[in-house]
Amino acid sequence: MTGTKAIEDKLKARLAELAQRSDAIEEELRQPLDADFEEQANELEDDDAQTGIDDVIRQEIAQIERALARLDEGVYGECANCGNDIAEKRLEVQPTATLCIDCATAAEAARG
Repeated sequence: MTGTKAIEDKLKARLAELAQRSDAIEEELRQPLDADFEEQANELEDDDAQTGIDDVIRQEIAQIERALARLDEGVYGECANCGNDIAEKRLEVQPTATLCIDCATAAEAARG
């Protein structure tokens, strides 16, 4: 597969960006609550939203780490279902893709 170095660089850059965002959220969540009860309620509501965002970030981090592992193993770009190659255009758009478009479409239809 051509361009795996570019994809690896893109994945690593995104991983660094996400790790930085997650660290910033976690630091914010560790801050003590305000003494004012009304302000505490607002802060707790914000904390819930930040926790949800951090969960999504952590899921993407896990996907990127799995993609990087596939690169290291030499199986990046192979469909995890049928073993065929995943189109490079698909990987450019979704570098963490594990399924070719046919298998991804079939899986989506099955979930339905």
